[in-house]
Amino acid sequence: MDLKSMVRSVPDFPQKGVIFRDITPLLQDPEGLQNSIDALYERLKDEEFDYIIGPESRGFIFGVPLAYKMKKGFIPVRKAGKLPYKTKQKEYDLEYGTSIIEMHVDAIQPGQKVVIVDDLLATGGTSKVMVDLIEAMGGQVVKLVYLIELEFLNGREQLEKYKIESVIQY
Repeated sequence: MDLKSMVRSVPDFPQKGVIFRDITPLLQDPEGLQNSIDALYERLKDEEFDYIIGPESRGFIFGVPLAYKMKKGFIPVRKAGKLPYKTKQKEYDLEYGTSIIEMHVDAIQPGQKVVIVDDLLATGGTSKVMVDLIEAMGGQVVKLVYLIELEFLNGREQLEKYKIESVIQY
């Protein structure tokens, strides 16, 4: 199945000159969704790890079904103020300001191995801050897997010491 053909390109969103890669048509298609999960699974099936970590919100879409399929736990990474228990936070820069992500303080024990699953690798900023947070908690990032990679934004440069795979490339 050609998953790339199921991704809608929306010009000038969220600002002029940007082409937004919209995965909602792929998610709406039962076979497209199933094949997306299966393609991500193929990139993880030979890895040894304890948890799948996914960022809010599209990392949840792909991370939870993969965790279920692989009989692993899922750890959510959320924006500040969204998790109910004590958290560990990391602030990072955005194009127009800063943001904070967080995980529960007991989500990862030192030495546990994790993979990060998300829908998109663009500049690598969000993934890098997740890696930094995971490592600050004593976790080890085994691999990062994405449905889509915008290669022209060179996101891999921020993550060059990690194994990275993507299903669809632009």
